[in-house]
Amino acid sequence: MEIYIFAKFHVREGMEGEAQKALQEVVQASREEAGCVEIHGYRGIKDARVYYIHSMWKDAAAFELHATLPHTVRFLERIVELCDQERDVKRTERIF
Repeated sequence: MEIYIFAKFHVREGMEGEAQKALQEVVQASREEAGCVEIHGYRGIKDARVYYIHSMWKDAAAFELHATLPHTVRFLERIVELCDQERDVKRTERIF
């Protein structure tokens, strides 16, 4: 069963460029994974310090593998340093 991930990151003032670079790198690398159906990065319009990732994975195992890969681990380490709030990640399933 496909799973959908929604992740939200709020970065410290002045760290927007670094966050966008980190997001771009992880999105590009993740698109190459066999289990990644789709992944995109977004930035808030009202608050440009809010970044989002929306991704779709062929199944939970594919996402679990993704979470262990070097580009994902590196991204998570970088984004923690850039954020001023705890990240919010939701695993979901499509219902209609």
